[in-house]
Amino acid sequence: PGSPDEDGDRFVEIWNLVFMQFEQQADGTRIDLPKPAIDTGMGLERIAAVMQGQYDNYETDLFKKLIVASAEHSGVEPFGDQNTSLRVIADHLRSTSFLIADGVLPSNEGRGYVLRRIMRRAMRHAQMIGCAEPLMHQLVPALVGEMGQAFPELVRAQALVTETLLLEERRFRKTLDRGIRLLDEEVANLGQNKVLDGGVAFKLYDTYGFPLDLTQDALRAKDLTVDEDGFNAAMDKQKTEARAAWKGSGSTATETVWFEAREEFGATEFVGYNTTHGEGKILQIVVNDKTAKTAAEGDEVSVLVNQTPFYGESGGQVGDIGVFVTESGATIEINDTHKKLAALHVHVGKITAGNISRGDVVQMNVDQENRNKIRANHSVTHILHSALRTSLGDHLTQKGSLVAADKMRFDISHSKALTDSEIRKVEDDVNHIIRQNSEVTTRLMTPDEAIKAGAMALFGEKYGDEVRVVAMGSDPEGSDYSVELCGGTHVKRTGDIGYFKIISEGAVASGVRRLEVLTGNAACAYSAVQESYLSGAALTIKAPASELANRLSSLISERKVMEKEIADLQKKVAMGGGEPGSGDDVKEINGIKFIGQVLDGIPAKELRGLADEAKGRIGSGVVAFIAVNDGKAAVLTAVTDDLTADISAVELVRVGAAAVGGKGGGGRPDMAQAGGPNGAKANDAIKAIESAIA
Repeated sequence: PGSPDEDGDRFVEIWNLVFMQFEQQADGTRIDLPKPAIDTGMGLERIAAVMQGQYDNYETDLFKKLIVASAEHSGVEPFGDQNTSLRVIADHLRSTSFLIADGVLPSNEGRGYVLRRIMRRAMRHAQMIGCAEPLMHQLVPALVGEMGQAFPELVRAQALVTETLLLEERRFRKTLDRGIRLLDEEVANLGQNKVLDGGVAFKLYDTYGFPLDLTQDALRAKDLTVDEDGFNAAMDKQKTEARAAWKGSGSTATETVWFEAREEFGATEFVGYNTTHGEGKILQIVVNDKTAKTAAEGDEVSVLVNQTPFYGESGGQVGDIGVFVTESGATIEINDTHKKLAALHVHVGKITAGNISRGDVVQMNVDQENRNKIRANHSVTHILHSALRTSLGDHLTQKGSLVAADKMRFDISHSKALTDSEIRKVEDDVNHIIRQNSEVTTRLMTPDEAIKAGAMALFGEKYGDEVRVVAMGSDPEGSDYSVELCGGTHVKRTGDIGYFKIISEGAVASGVRRLEVLTGNAACAYSAVQESYLSGAALTIKAPASELANRLSSLISERKVMEKEIADLQKKVAMGGGEPGSGDDVKEINGIKFIGQVLDGIPAKELRGLADEAKGRIGSGVVAFIAVNDGKAAVLTAVTDDLTADISAVELVRVGAAAVGGKGGGGRPDMAQAGGPNGAKANDAIKAIESAIA
């Protein structure tokens, strides 16, 4: 104390002990803890630095190799002036790679936004050290080489990590330069002020994807700060406006009703795993977002009962539909079942006969056919998940799903489109498990027991103290083909699914692909329709279906040849049977050769080639062609290089465009193009261009 080093910067804490003896009260007094304790914490990487004789973590062998790799790819010295940026890149590369390997993808909310902030801070530092191209994805092999043996999930997810980093850095670079320009402009306007307006920082965040800490980093280098209160105020204003819009929808009042219902009645008991029928007692009725003691025929209602066989929408599976009937004969057609506050099954429907009251006993019947279709679609998501991981790699994880009676949608973390052969392989594997017709088993376990038993838990899902573990199918070694934690409803045997067909595959977000799927009769009907299309096409071109692809390829090639021949003939007809610049079509205007023609029916895209031909034939001069199609005019002017100092193709094309009712036009001094809606004035446009040359 009292020395220049009293702030402790010359010391690095590698281990600490905290002796906990007192509990401090609100008034500042302290009382003895019932059981004093000692808490200890060790910095593993700091211990590694000590053992290796280094002063900090970044000089250990692990970080050195990442820093050297980063320096090599960016063309800077590894331990020179850019050392801070290289350290940031190395540290953030490691954290982002592990997050992606664990199933987190960059997004604008939640854990995905935390990942995006870390990634973008590193990418900003890559830009600061002069990297013109994306850097971080190039460093993944070095990270996997260092840590892949200890953490095999990095090896499995290497392709996904690489692709995700590349896509995110490309996306960020598109807005980074514009954001930096805005920041530089605002900094230049600060004058003597050292604080950037919080509203500007929020615009950088909201419009250009700059997290606040990234803006602060950029300002810190210039000895400036940001008005954090202003930033937070702008953020709060946006949230308040969004919250007001949500309140206006009536959702707030409705949610309050269900909070109160949960407090009063507790959770709904779900009895629908083994039955689609049951008896229950009406606990709460909601009409027009308000609780009601009774409801009459024609009312749209939300009904809460003490127990139900109706599955409430959750985990991607839609809610059940069906009917409630009271002892007095009142009937409620249930068209959806929601799950509120993770505890209440809320039945939404319309009273089609009689009146209902709180306390009524109801017979509940789930629509059996609809439930069976949902069961099949949900069970196939499990089989599909395993088939995809088997074919494409363990890096692949489920990112979302929609399980309905008429369709199933399945989102996966995968950076590339599935090829036709990959889709066929997955379909074959899934249908093989379906044909096994093996029993689908369900066991209740704790989450830890389930994971130890090999069950797959979906990242981000919340599980209770007891979970359902669903297993189905068998692999070549005799083990379960699919084992997952799941609270949804499933088929009894895989054969109940019937048949499986992928009908589409595409991208829905960065690094996320979506499969749309049909099962059972719907899949069979879809395949039958596709087969009828195939048969119809084969009949039309008079070839067996097996030769359809080759025959179509041949026809397409023949068509291209014919189209070229027709285009050549059209050109000759439009040019009067000759070639552009070959004779009578050439005029002289004040000693300058000029070709000006209206070409009916010639596609606008052909004009550039025709103009090049004409320029080549006349050697020196000006060309003006106007193509007329469907009453509209496309104007092109061209000037040989020796004349561009005195005559501009851009100026000429604007004259021609004005004559046919167009505006502007653009290009280069030697060639320019424009258009106009009045093709009937094409000849007037040629004359106007002639006059402009004269």
